[in-house]
Amino acid sequence: MERIFSGIQPSGIPTLGNYLGAIRNWVRLQDDHDCLWCVVDLHAITAWQDPSALLEQSLEMAAVLLACGVDPMRHILFLQSSVRAHVQLAWIFNCVARLGWLNRMTQFKDKAGKDRENASCGLYVYPNLMAADIHAYHATRVPVGDDQRQHLELANDIAQKFNHDYGVEFFPTVQPLILGPAARVMSLRDGTKKMSKSDASDQSRINLNDDPEAIALKIRRAKTDPLPLPSEIDELAQRPETRNLVGIYAAMTDRDVGAVLKEHGGRGFGPFKAALTELIVEHLSPIASETRRFLNDRVALIDLLKKGADRAAAISDPIVSEAERLVGFVRVR
Repeated sequence: MERIFSGIQPSGIPTLGNYLGAIRNWVRLQDDHDCLWCVVDLHAITAWQDPSALLEQSLEMAAVLLACGVDPMRHILFLQSSVRAHVQLAWIFNCVARLGWLNRMTQFKDKAGKDRENASCGLYVYPNLMAADIHAYHATRVPVGDDQRQHLELANDIAQKFNHDYGVEFFPTVQPLILGPAARVMSLRDGTKKMSKSDASDQSRINLNDDPEAIALKIRRAKTDPLPLPSEIDELAQRPETRNLVGIYAAMTDRDVGAVLKEHGGRGFGPFKAALTELIVEHLSPIASETRRFLNDRVALIDLLKKGADRAAAISDPIVSEAERLVGFVRVR
């Protein structure tokens, strides 16, 4: 059975975009893969985080994943910082990766912006830690969005160079899994921008803990254009906000966009938005309720995460220990 690793940052309650583009697919992958799901709190501190907020958001993210259907009994859910193999292997990979490779990483340029000199070193070597996250478990598949594909290519470059430098075939090649019809859900206020937890406007996104009234208001206010819904897919090309709402509807119903347009094409946005609201509320209300239930028993939640970390370490520690042996480190424990 193929082993999957994937992680999500604890940077606030996930959005509908996170759910449709990643988390829902994680749940579906559990049926035929060996899965490790990780709340990547080490990645989170590449930008400064308020310690108390980071702690709360890490637990909150874990609770959301469980509420969405991540199964901690059949698979493994844990906090990245709880498994030391990640940072041990990341340092080795810092010494294997080349500066030229990191200089080509577009996400660093995007996140650092014009203030590059004040960006943290952690943000710069973030892709090496991501490679370590994957290779510490000899994972062979990673579900990623298009914006992470470059980092996965780097993870393979690092593995190949390690194998070449030390004359071994130790780290396997990792394959990306691009899944789901709504892998890129866009902002409700601007159909050209990805829906994001960090957007300044809460009206731009549906949060997984939004109540029915908030969801209804956000969908009602979602940006559209004055034309009715089109009947043909080609007509969506120049209508990003319409394309986004239709794509969300298609994903929520596991149908293709053509089928949605066949049902709703030619109609105004009022009835369509009402139907979309009903779909989202029906789907997200149980998730919000389950999230609250997990967070109401923090002791049990932390115990579950500790057990997950122990199981993750049982896999990663021997792999990273062997990598250290290959490098030439003296084993004293």
